[in-house]
Amino acid sequence: MDWIRALSGLLLAAALSLAAAGAAQAHPHVWITATSEVLYAPDGSVTGVRHAWTFDDMFSAYAVQGLEGKTKGTYSREELAPLAQTNVESLKEYAYFTFAKADGKKERFNEPIDYFLDYKDTVLTLHFTLPLKNPVKSKQLMLEVFDRSFFIDFKMTDKEPVKLVGAPAGCQMKLERPNDGTASAQKLNEQTFMNGENANFGLMFANKITVDCP
Repeated sequence: MDWIRALSGLLLAAALSLAAAGAAQAHPHVWITATSEVLYAPDGSVTGVRHAWTFDDMFSAYAVQGLEGKTKGTYSREELAPLAQTNVESLKEYAYFTFAKADGKKERFNEPIDYFLDYKDTVLTLHFTLPLKNPVKSKQLMLEVFDRSFFIDFKMTDKEPVKLVGAPAGCQMKLERPNDGTASAQKLNEQTFMNGENANFGLMFANKITVDCP
């Protein structure tokens, strides 16, 4: 649970109470609704991916606990900037929950840029761009967004979940959504997830984005 405290910037007491409340429950504990944009350079190479992750209302409420905005119940990007920085720094350990392959070769990302948080309708949304370490031209790009431990459940939005920005003509995108695993996950306790084959349980719930270009 240490990383979730860092991710949210919560007070220690709040984080421990959240951990205690969830200790006897199965994963996930945090829900994210996501959109992604695959970014292309003018020469047709993929340069990175831009995410927008909206946290569930309970997690959002914990995350802003103790923050004081100029207007009650609202927070500006400037007021949320320290929390946004904590978010992206904490995500590094988990490879930003984003995994890429170009023509079957694993690609890696640099640290996030252009990141910020916004707060609307009582929920937080984290925006950030992940640049590829080496922009790449490929016939097929595969992106997976998921948490290996299934502590976080990622759900791509129903409307325009993935966009291709600046992609060459003829590129086609396909999104494969995970099956709803909540029911089966509830049958497993925390210890089950931390041991054996189920340590990578989250792979079953990966969102898989495939882009095929001529």
